Amino acid sequence: MATHPNSPLLHVTHGFGPVWDADSRVLVLGSMPSPKSREASFYYMHPQNRFWPVMAALFGEPTPAAEPEARREFALEHRFALWDVIKECDIVGASDSSIRNAVPNDLAPIIRASRIAHVFTTGGKAAQLYRRLCAPHLASAGIDVPMTPLPSTSPANARMRLPDLTAAYQVVVEAITRTGRA
Repeated sequence: MATHPNSPLLHVTHGFGPVWDADSRVLVLGSMPSPKSREASFYYMHPQNRFWPVMAALFGEPTPAAEPEARREFALEHRFALWDVIKECDIVGASDSSIRNAVPNDLAPIIRASRIAHVFTTGGKAAQLYRRLCAPHLASAGIDVPMTPLPSTSPANARMRLPDLTAAYQVVVEAITRTGRA
């Protein structure tokens, strides 16, 4: 996403916790919440982000209302957990390419306490940071779950249309189905 040339590099703390329960089957990880998501204290809250329309299409349902509680219920009902790779970092606006000094979230406790059997990352930076920061920690904790990188649903990824994103995200439903009810 383009940033204003005078935008400052800010130290940002994630600010809200993961969405999950003991019956979660997959974990979907972004990099760091956008300013709109941090403001709303919930995931994928920028009005142009296509995450929620994609997930709704996958499950054949209407897009959940823009309120965090409706989206939380949707995620839990469909057995996908949400969190981000990064707990804190230096970042300019919502620009993943500007991320510096990333500190990862500790994913092990929720993976151990749930039925999560697959991790998906949304966007190239989330995948890169997961491989570098989270995967080694999980391996040292004796946790071996596969990770599949997915394209970003951000408006910055304008080259991918909604049908293309929905097709790419079909693997999420397949992973949920492999571990129980979709």
